[in-house]
This record gives sequence, structure tokens and C-alpha cells, in this order.
Amino acid sequence: MGTYLRVMTKGDIPAGLRLNELAGWNQTANDWLRFLEASPGGCFVVEENGNVRGTATTICYENRFAWIGMVLVDPECRKQGIGTKLLQRTIEYLDERKIPTMKLDATPLGQPLYRKLGFVTEHEVERWVLKRPRNAIANRPNSGKRTLTEVQLKPVLRFDREIFGADRSHLLNSLRRMSPGLAVGVWSDGALQGYSFGRSGLFADHLGPWIAKNQEAAEQLLQEFLENSSRETLIVDCLTANAMATELLHSSRFAPARRLTRMFRGPNENPGNRESQCAIVGPEFG
Repeated sequence: MGTYLRVMTKGDIPAGLRLNELAGWNQTANDWLRFLEASPGGCFVVEENGNVRGTATTICYENRFAWIGMVLVDPECRKQGIGTKLLQRTIEYLDERKIPTMKLDATPLGQPLYRKLGFVTEHEVERWVLKRPRNAIANRPNSGKRTLTEVQLKPVLRFDREIFGADRSHLLNSLRRMSPGLAVGVWSDGALQGYSFGRSGLFADHLGPWIAKNQEAAEQLLQEFLENSSRETLIVDCLTANAMATELLHSSRFAPARRLTRMFRGPNENPGNRESQCAIVGPEFG
């Protein structure tokens, strides 16, 4: 049957899950479905003798820029050029669509390859992890004090476009639909001060995006996430330059786990507003 690269389909989701489990990543079938629904022609696999050996995904945001993620290779098939082939195909696909800018969050291991393909550094992201004892969270009710209503969601999505640099309402609506108790807003005198979303992953709940105009709002959103999540393990991918966020995570007993580098290829004309960004959705989504 041989080895070949093709477009990923929903039938490949179990294979994608297998690869991200082998890598210790937190994605679920719902995450893979988000990729395929957002970019049905822009997610790829390398198949060898009927078995998926590698994956890569893309998501376009308003045709302003695209995100490349989920570049995974079966551990048994590494150093065979599969990751390079998948990455080159995603770049080719996005170039064909005339997407001017491509972004990704790179591990230290992947950075040399990305640099060879024309990616340059934008800023740093650090993953923080909290592990809680089971008896500290058992049977905890969702407070629901600040969960977003349908009416409140509209100004959040408008503001998020400015913060992120492009519209990603499809993604945020999906996060809220799947984890409504983790979609939270903070308001003061009718003015939006911050918001956050979350998702339930394979082994942890993941906070992101976490957006706040000031420390008070940032702390309220983090505390709401801690109260509303019932998982033992929690993950936050925090912008390292945001001292407000890193201080709050440290005081809440999160610990830094790994460093990622935000990289881009092409003109970075829509960088968004990093000052209010405490945490990204995740390296696979931006």
C-alpha cells in the first residue's frame, strides 16, 4: 500500500487521538472535530500501509492569518521526514489559499525546522500546571456566578476580535457550547473587564483564552476557573511577558512546566493586543 499524504477526515479522529495520547497531549475527539469543521481541506495525515503515522492541522482566522497545529508523528516513525512533509504541505495549502501570515507555537525541538521554513519568533508562552488532591475538589458545585449568558457573549466576541487580531467566534462558541460552566465574564458598571473560556481535555481542564484589563478581573476569572473545574489537573498556557498573570498563577500554586515560542511566517499585520492577554486558548489554536 505504501506511504502517502492525504487530507484528514473524521474517520481519522481515532488515529489522531492515538498519536496525541502517545505524545502526552491533552486533546480530545471534540478538539479534532473542531479542526476538521474549521478547515475540512486543510488538515492532513501521512498514512503508511493503512496506518496513520503523522498529522498536521490548520485553522484560518478571517483570512488574516492561519494557525498550524497538531504536528504529530508516531514515535516509531520519527526521523523519517514525516513531520517536515506534513508541515510543507500545510504551508503549501495556506499559500494556495493566499493566507498572508501563518502562526504556530513551537517546542524547542521544533524551532530549528520552523526557522528553516521561514518562521521567526514573536514572543514566548509558558505552560503552567496545577495538580490538586481529589478530596479538595470532590462534589464541588459550579458557582455559576459569572458564567456568560447569550446576551453577554456578543460584546465579548467583539472585544476578542481586537485582542486576538481576528474573529474567532466560531471557536469560542464551540468552547462555550461544550463547557458552558468555564465560559466566564467580569463586568464593572456595565463595562466588560475580562473574560475566559475553558475546555475539558483528555487528562486536564484547560483555561484559555484568559483575557483581563486589570489584575482584579484577572484574579476573579482565575478563581472562577478554579472553583468551576472539577478536574485534578489544570493547565494554563500563559504569556510569559504578562507579569500579572504569572504572579497570579504562582500564588495559586501552579508551576511552570514547559516553554513554547510563538512564531510566524509572512507579515505580522494583525498581532492583536497582548497587554490584556493572560493566556492563549492553547498552542494548537492560538
